Amino acid sequence: MKPRIPGNNPLMETRKESEETVNKQLRYQQIIEILTESKEPLSAKEIAVEMYKKHYVPTSERNFSAPRITELLNQGIVDCVGKKVCEYTHKSVGVFELCKK
Repeated sequence: MKPRIPGNNPLMETRKESEETVNKQLRYQQIIEILTESKEPLSAKEIAVEMYKKHYVPTSERNFSAPRITELLNQGIVDCVGKKVCEYTHKSVGVFELCKK
């Protein structure tokens, strides 16, 4: 274990280190591919499940898709078009589709 340096937050360091290992462009392409193939809007969890089925990610954890979806939202590539009850969590979640051009 590397002890915490007073005044520093190790969580910020590990978050940055993790983010640097992600190929964001590849992940964007994968999410866009899945949304293109889908006949209906999908939640972040549903996108993650599809990514797992295609062997793009090691688990169906939604954290593989959610941060990149947020970035795609900010870029105007993806839009949150509604909400539904998630079949996995049984909670109300936003659903996404590609922006109409």
